[in-house]
Amino acid sequence: MIDSPVQTFAIVVMLVLFSIFYRSYIAYRREQYIREAAFPQGLLQKLIKKHPKLNAQDTHLVSKALRQYFLTYHRAKYKHVSMPSEVVDDLWHEFILYTRNYEQFCKRAFGRFFHHTPAVVLGNDKKNNAGLRRTWWHACKEESINPQNASRLPLLFAIDGKLDIVHGRTYALNCKDNSHLNGGSTCCVGDFSTSNVDGRTDGFGDAGGDSGNGGCGGGCGGGD
Repeated sequence: MIDSPVQTFAIVVMLVLFSIFYRSYIAYRREQYIREAAFPQGLLQKLIKKHPKLNAQDTHLVSKALRQYFLTYHRAKYKHVSMPSEVVDDLWHEFILYTRNYEQFCKRAFGRFFHHTPAVVLGNDKKNNAGLRRTWWHACKEESINPQNASRLPLLFAIDGKLDIVHGRTYALNCKDNSHLNGGSTCCVGDFSTSNVDGRTDGFGDAGGDSGNGGCGGGCGGGD
């Protein structure tokens, strides 16, 4: 029996603290699972069939980038995130074809099913634009990069260019020099923090505000 309002308050505080601790623990366990879970046997070989120029070391790098993408979804608290890489998108699609494995992975990693969405670039779709900026923010944070003044690209945004993927999505940190534009096929990460593409930044990831390293005009090219 509760004897006083003080005891009632203490119990409420304890329950709130327990709830916060439990949610943090679950988030930590899910993040560790995303980092360490084994992908299905034969999955990376499927990627080589689609991209014959890749070797085993390349596919390992792609799988690491896919984990980074899954981490962005987890850390964005399951808000919409957009896929910036063609080759990582291909691996994600192949993973989904292992239906039972993918469903089990999603359940343990997110507590829900993570539906596939194709790779995109900044354009007229505000939801995809916000999702791409959100992916950029969390991918940078994963590698201790300042997303508003990046000195390098996070793996998820660098990998198509690094592996020379045909019709891949390539990104440049600074597009003021037209030599970075690669014939119009390079995306400018400066556009993630400006409103010159679709009229808004949608909070630049999940950080809030419109501050950034300035726009560089320029659009994107890449895959079909």
